[in-house]
Amino acid sequence: MGICMLSLDKHLAGRNGERKGRLLRGHKHGEKLFLQNVWWPIFGNFDHLHPEYEILDWNRKSIFLDFAFLSPYGRFGIECDGFQTHVKDMDREKFSYSLGRGTFLTGLGWKMIHFSFDDFRDRPEVCRMLLQMVIGPYLLRKESTTPAVMMEKELLLFACNLGRPIRPKDVCDEWKIDFRTARKHLVSLTEKGWLQPISKGQTTRYYEIKGGILEKLL
Repeated sequence: MGICMLSLDKHLAGRNGERKGRLLRGHKHGEKLFLQNVWWPIFGNFDHLHPEYEILDWNRKSIFLDFAFLSPYGRFGIECDGFQTHVKDMDREKFSYSLGRGTFLTGLGWKMIHFSFDDFRDRPEVCRMLLQMVIGPYLLRKESTTPAVMMEKELLLFACNLGRPIRPKDVCDEWKIDFRTARKHLVSLTEKGWLQPISKGQTTRYYEIKGGILEKLL
């Protein structure tokens, strides 16, 4: 949690007034748990990530996102929703505003990602998988210079979108190539540190996105 506090101190130093007060009040246990259990294992840093990020809505009213990931490849808003605050205590007016708020942010080009407190506390591996599925493709679509690199990025993009460990058969079916060639590509990506094998006995049957992959793409 010390790493999370270092990131917070950096943002606090650059704020004053209500924007600073909002960060001190709003960045609570849930948000810190998200950083610890979900964000850090994937990225290994907090580059381009801004807590309690302020946006003005259609009435010039401040909207604060729990986190804004302002990468060179897209703007992502991340909300950490607790059941009590975001569901049980929501009346009709707040519900309508919440829907309008989401549509407004989409219109501005934000890609919104929502996680529940229960999930990043009890099922962080699911949150990490979903976060990679949403953000990974944007980072993988950077310009490539050779067909081999492009093929590797397309395969990683496919693995991110698959939402489960990838098998050579999945690659065979998607690219219409033979099993040996598909396995060769997956082994190559494993040797480069992008994938990690999952073995059953002495046989590797599945590969999954390795932790820290998105950090390498930034």
